Amino acid sequence: MSKIHIERFGVGQPIVMVHGWGMHSGIWREFALDLAQFYQITLVDLPGHGLSPAITPFTLQTIAESLVNAVDSAPACWLGWSFGAEVVLEIARRFPERVTQLILLAGSPCFVKKQNWPGMAESVLDNFAASLLKDSQATLLRFLALQINGLENSKGLLQQLKSAVLASPPPDPATLQAGLQILKETDLREVFSSCPVPIQVILGTKDTLVPITLAEKLHELRPNLPVTTLNRAGHTPFLSHKAGLLAAITVFLENPSC
Repeated sequence: MSKIHIERFGVGQPIVMVHGWGMHSGIWREFALDLAQFYQITLVDLPGHGLSPAITPFTLQTIAESLVNAVDSAPACWLGWSFGAEVVLEIARRFPERVTQLILLAGSPCFVKKQNWPGMAESVLDNFAASLLKDSQATLLRFLALQINGLENSKGLLQQLKSAVLASPPPDPATLQAGLQILKETDLREVFSSCPVPIQVILGTKDTLVPITLAEKLHELRPNLPVTTLNRAGHTPFLSHKAGLLAAITVFLENPSC
């Protein structure tokens, strides 16, 4: 199994943070250091992202195995952002003994739009896949722009994102394509509904990738689900709404509920 790049900060209750598609753990290192004032934080680079070598095949199953084998064996809270939300749900499904709680940040058990289910149009992901074949870096920058579209200080946030993303080697192109395929095909709603550990979902009211209307559908799957909405936050609240996000995570971990 390929060696996963890991960084660890702080002491206390363990939280493993899993980043999104096309990114790497440096994207939210500053926020992780804030969390590390209260918890033990483990940052991971997904296979084929950042400083972690690629794996073949790049599937939810192989990703889950790679991460679980790489981190401490003690059970932890797994925090998944965007694509990472599906990864941590898969880890909870396959390795429940390694999970104490789940936090889905700007994430969904089913990323694409379906009948009676809000999400991203499949055609948008198809366009990204086609664009990656022509210019992967330009495609990633376009994806970054989508994440902060319509927010206050969008120019400053975009510059932060670009600087953080470019601080590590570019993702493996085949891995990027495989990741888009995972987003298109994965539907973990049943896993989300039946998962025995406490789950928290945190959404931004101005997220253009994971719409706030998702909250109602998630409550239908888990009626007692704690959903935190961050007002005027987009897809990267760890950059734009640090204080609110930190408070939401702390409240959940101190008083978890299903």
